[in-house]
Amino acid sequence: MQHNHHYAGLTDAQVIENREKYGQNILTPPEKEPWWKELLKKFTDPIITILLIALALSTGISLYEYCSGHAGGSAFLEPLGILVAVLLATVIGFVFEQSANKKFELLNKVNDDALVKAIRNGNVCQVSRKDIVAGDIVILETGEEIPADGELLEAVSLQINESTLTGEPVAKKTVNPADFDKEATYPSNHALKGTTVVDGHGILQVLKVGDASEYGKVFEGAQIDSSVETPLNRQLSRLAGLITKASYAIAALIIAGRLGWYFVEEPFSWIFFGGFLLKTIMIAVTIIVVAVPEGLPMSVTLSLALSMKRMLSTNNLVRKMHACETMGAATVICTDKTGTLTQNQMKVYEAKFYAAEGISDAIKESVAVNSTAYLDYSDPDRIKALGNPTEGALLLWLHDHGISYLPLREDAEIVEQLTFSTERKYMATIVNSALLGKKALYVKGAPEIVLELCRNIPVPKEEVYSLLTEYQDKAMRTLAFACMVVEEDKDFITDGKLNPAAVNLTFQGIVAISDPVRPEVPAAIKDCLKAGINVKIVTGDTPNTAKEIGRQIGLWEEDEPEIHHITGAEFASMSDEDLLKRVLNLKIISRARPMDKQRLVQLLQQKEQVVAVTGDGTNDAPALNAAQVGLSMGDGTSVAKEASDITIMDNSFSSISQAVMWGRSLYQNIQRFILFQLTINVAACIIVLIGAFLGTESLLTVTQMLWINLIMDTFAALALASLPPSEKVMKNKPRKTSDFIISKPMWVRIFGVGILFVALLFGFIQYFRHAEITSLANFSLPEYAQSFFDFSKGSGLSPYELSLFFTIFVMLQFWNMFNAKAFMTGKSAFAGIGKCSGFIAIAAVILAGQWLIVTIGGEMLHVVPLKWIDWGIIVGITSIVLWIGEALRLSRS
Repeated sequence: MQHNHHYAGLTDAQVIENREKYGQNILTPPEKEPWWKELLKKFTDPIITILLIALALSTGISLYEYCSGHAGGSAFLEPLGILVAVLLATVIGFVFEQSANKKFELLNKVNDDALVKAIRNGNVCQVSRKDIVAGDIVILETGEEIPADGELLEAVSLQINESTLTGEPVAKKTVNPADFDKEATYPSNHALKGTTVVDGHGILQVLKVGDASEYGKVFEGAQIDSSVETPLNRQLSRLAGLITKASYAIAALIIAGRLGWYFVEEPFSWIFFGGFLLKTIMIAVTIIVVAVPEGLPMSVTLSLALSMKRMLSTNNLVRKMHACETMGAATVICTDKTGTLTQNQMKVYEAKFYAAEGISDAIKESVAVNSTAYLDYSDPDRIKALGNPTEGALLLWLHDHGISYLPLREDAEIVEQLTFSTERKYMATIVNSALLGKKALYVKGAPEIVLELCRNIPVPKEEVYSLLTEYQDKAMRTLAFACMVVEEDKDFITDGKLNPAAVNLTFQGIVAISDPVRPEVPAAIKDCLKAGINVKIVTGDTPNTAKEIGRQIGLWEEDEPEIHHITGAEFASMSDEDLLKRVLNLKIISRARPMDKQRLVQLLQQKEQVVAVTGDGTNDAPALNAAQVGLSMGDGTSVAKEASDITIMDNSFSSISQAVMWGRSLYQNIQRFILFQLTINVAACIIVLIGAFLGTESLLTVTQMLWINLIMDTFAALALASLPPSEKVMKNKPRKTSDFIISKPMWVRIFGVGILFVALLFGFIQYFRHAEITSLANFSLPEYAQSFFDFSKGSGLSPYELSLFFTIFVMLQFWNMFNAKAFMTGKSAFAGIGKCSGFIAIAAVILAGQWLIVTIGGEMLHVVPLKWIDWGIIVGITSIVLWIGEALRLSRS
């Protein structure tokens, strides 16, 4: 009902007063850290911290050696190598994330200068949106965005699209308390900032502006730094702590052991003791540098970056690299309904007309003319409805039947029209019909109202009501249609409604309209449930609608206990303590408000859950930001995209299950790399330890270890990261957040293989110490065995022997990379090798790189070129590592 009131609005003085008292109508932008602070944060990585300590120690030793004249500029190669490792690991991650952030700049910043109509000083005037203050009287019209939160003073056929805040595309607004929707997320006589008028008009008194508005609260919630530690970061922190303790313990053991040996075996002299102590400290620093996997941070970064790039091919645009892996650890997905599970476009589910077969002229004209909606044909592949979504669905239905509404609308002259209103619950239009050649009255609206207006109903009412019940049980919207030919000149419309005494309507039929589920969603939900991931629907829709969608996607059973559902009001009224008892079993939250979703995420995280949130609306932004992984839809609001970690470009829920598969496969690849890397480090540490107590010069120099850890291992990480994702990972349950990244089978492999390598390498050390080797072609197995337990002093190792030893060490790791590839597959390392072209190519690069570094490395790496025959022998002998692995895998299959 329209009210005719005179509103004076605020005076200029009141505007100034209220602006000072309640603030401006702008959203406070989040404070963004400068780029250099974001870069410095990269240096807080736990393994980077260890490297920085190693860098400081190495620099100190190098300065001493250089200043004392014991070494030239080459003394600084070691700290330089560590510095390069640190910079590569930090800068690569920083550059990738900065690049991704540019693609996610907020696109929908409110145009604060847009003009709105307001009443001030008793006059209607135009005011910029940012100048609206609490207390202002604002005039609302169809198509306009509401500038601030407020209470409606008038509402004529007013319908508002609240989907950005609640997921509800059409919320009917009224000022009549009798028509208030008690289940509505927000009061029926309130309108909110950021929502849009789709039909009707009204007058609004502003109550809250800017940050105080619901939109402002959501925006602020989306900016709060949730600082949720990702599962991978947690695992790497534990690994870094373990490596730190182990390396420092071994270093302390070396210092204590060598000092004890010195005091027992050598006559004490301060001069000799000083030199011995310095050498001991240098060996201890070498152990720390050797123990730390310098290549691990960069390798993890490269693995994430490579996955980030490859996931784009599966329509997952990743903004934050950690999300690639975290998605694989997800135990719960909290999903919005509208636009995520459904298509966010109302469509006719079924049309049941009784008057004639097919679509009669009267039906065509009724749909086309008795409507305020339009269709946007600018994109032929995606025709959009403009205006009221329900009326738009009817126009799309005509289009799908090859009928264009425009000629029908243009040819029919409108004589009189009643737009839809919440009071009448129907729309009526009298036209000069081009199709019927006469005047016609068309009516559509709530079926129970339209039926009562009809005198001619071609079927029993019971049949119509039975069909209505069937549709409504499926949470569908229903509209009834009626028409009549106007033969006489009567007052069919009086006092803003149809005159029952004058109209002689014939009931035409009913149409069921729904926002259909995306076709791929049920299968994707099934995949997630199979993978042990719980799915929860969080929506602003009614309980019946939410449950029906849950039923359609396979989440809600017919006999589902009601305890698995809760409304937003109930959720908000319960304490955290009570909710924590129910939160894991909840499947649906209906009538949820934006901050309810964020609270749900935080409660789930208190239950040690790894939470992913999907959504496309501004209302989803706080939860997207609070979750370990936020997934926004490609056509969602920019506020949602800004708060998310991954954007699903094709809006397909199936892409989410693909992201889970990628994440789990990536985690396995990182485990494979850690297995590969730590086997090297365990072997290297023990070798250096043995060398320290045998009294030989360092068997592996720091620069050689940096080559292995930085270059070779980086390529190995790329090789393992390039392995294609395995669908088998979706059959596993999510890993526990408490699980260490190094599993028991990995520990067995790391120490088992590491000690095996040490035994082989120790044999070569002993062999080289007791025999002058100029080529492995003269290798004698009996001599090798005899020298293994010969602990007499022997001779030192020649540069050629040290180069042989270095190359044997590297090639053992090279073949072990193939074993790492096969880890956790139960298959041969050669299974599916044809699909792993990247792995083979990188393996070839590692092999060529080792030849090149030995051939031209010279003094920098303490190597000399090897003979071709020795290369062949080394490749052949060390490949036994792979064949032993193949035999073990074959025996277990």
